Amino acid sequence: MKRRIALTLLCIVTALLQTAWPEALCVASIGPNLAVILTASFALMCGSRTGMLMGFWTGMLIDLFSGGRVGYYALIYAWTGFLAGFAYRIFYDDDIKTPMLLIGLSDLLCGLYQYIGSFLLRGRIHFFFYFGRIIIPELIYTVILGVFVYQLNYLINKKTIRGYFSV
Repeated sequence: MKRRIALTLLCIVTALLQTAWPEALCVASIGPNLAVILTASFALMCGSRTGMLMGFWTGMLIDLFSGGRVGYYALIYAWTGFLAGFAYRIFYDDDIKTPMLLIGLSDLLCGLYQYIGSFLLRGRIHFFFYFGRIIIPELIYTVILGVFVYQLNYLINKKTIRGYFSV
């Protein structure tokens, strides 16, 4: 029960920070992708199922709070959590390189999926402009912030029961 409450609060806080107060975290109009950090962190620590569920619920809350297409971000983050969970077997407690690499790859995947879903399908095919101006700066900022947020997620995971997010 303690774990469910902690993970639910993490999803809500992440979605609120991502949608309601994005300017509080922005630097030069680029913000970190906190949902990717949360999803990839718990996918790495607990496996694909937990990562997928954390990604789905965080994405669904982001969809509901932002007023956009319902299910768009839920799908993106659920897939990200599922794919990131495959690295669960190579997770070591004292190694920070694996989580940062996974957060970076997850953010790259999300950025490419958002480009396809939001721009390419509308006929805007300026990929290198989008890649250089949005995806790469967001990736760098997300990985730098991910170093600190991952440690917090790790402590929360360690304090609660380690295992799967059972629904």
